[in-house]
Amino acid sequence: MAESSDYCAFTKAVEHFGDRWSLVIVRELMLRGTLGFNGIAEGLPGISRSVLAARLRKLEDLGVIERAKGVNSGVAGYRLTHSGRALRPILSGLRTWSERFVPQDPAMVERDPDIVPMWLTQRLDANAFPARPVVIDLTIAGSGAERFWLVLEGGLEPSACIEDPCLDSGRYVFLESDVPGLYPVARGDRSMRAAIQDGSVRLFGEPDLVQALPTWFRAAASESTEGAPTRAKAASERKPSEVVTA
Repeated sequence: MAESSDYCAFTKAVEHFGDRWSLVIVRELMLRGTLGFNGIAEGLPGISRSVLAARLRKLEDLGVIERAKGVNSGVAGYRLTHSGRALRPILSGLRTWSERFVPQDPAMVERDPDIVPMWLTQRLDANAFPARPVVIDLTIAGSGAERFWLVLEGGLEPSACIEDPCLDSGRYVFLESDVPGLYPVARGDRSMRAAIQDGSVRLFGEPDLVQALPTWFRAAASESTEGAPTRAKAASERKPSEVVTA
């Protein structure tokens, strides 16, 4: 009986959370706190508004999220309930397991490139952003070209948008690449600067922003092992880093 009960509990969980977006929505609220519908959509490039609305209704019905009321009794957004917050160790464990055991498959990503902007936001360093807001206008070339916008502002977490945020035109830097070019950068296996230097990534726009863009990304994992003989010398010659204020 105990084994049967465990099986039923497990299958119910898979039934409720086995789709593509539900756990990703929970993760977004876990990382960013209370968000409105548009705020959630901006953080999940590729999700349709109808699918997002359906997933939010389901998560509400399950008691995983709830609507937070504004000061005027209006709906301010969605937030996790106690039940939703209890999923934190589960999501953390899934991420750790995936990073260790799930093989990387650029071909799969090329068929569905919507995940790339989300990966890129994880490679960005909020402490290095310009003080004034700036937008990376990202075009991913391929059989079905995709376009996204990454909004950056000093000290704030970056956000990925599926619609142009319409900032001042002088605050845009345009980035063009394809999945093979962006994939190793987004996964942290290669630096943005190296991808720019060999033409895998192409930049256009205000010269100051184009020059500063590589500094907004964290170092690649390979940089900790490559160039070891010269690293100490480079460190001694490097000036203290400063926040970019372009």
